[in-house]
Amino acid sequence: MASNTALLPSADEALRLDNQLCFALYSASLTMTKLYKPLLAELGLTYPQYLVMLVLWEQDGQTVSDLGARLALDSGTLTPLLKRMEAAGFLARTRAAEDERRVVITLTPTGQKLKIRAADLPACMLAASQCSLPELQALVKQVQALRQNLTSAGPA
Repeated sequence: MASNTALLPSADEALRLDNQLCFALYSASLTMTKLYKPLLAELGLTYPQYLVMLVLWEQDGQTVSDLGARLALDSGTLTPLLKRMEAAGFLARTRAAEDERRVVITLTPTGQKLKIRAADLPACMLAASQCSLPELQALVKQVQALRQNLTSAGPA
């Protein structure tokens, strides 16, 4: 039985940029956010703001910490983002009555209506990907599983 190390490429081959999964994911993410930019500009959103809206459209009334956990963002990044979204009229930030340390984020009517305008975005991105819906769904599951594996592995 051959060991797994026998299947590994040489150091030179392993260190080629085009052989790096991290770069493939990173460059694909950059390209995707570039494609989203003009579509989201029509809605008055940035890409991180769009992610916040997606979470709130799924379940309104989340705390800042719940949003941060779902989006893998710390409160130092999320709070200024939420303040800008509040100033734009998309959401409201209120202190929880039972614990004033917790801030609850709720959609305004403007934020709720924005969901209707954003409904075409997934189809636009599907078309741009030139993948079938099942292919894209399988890719999402693979990347989610990869993220979970990497999270479980911890620092190298």
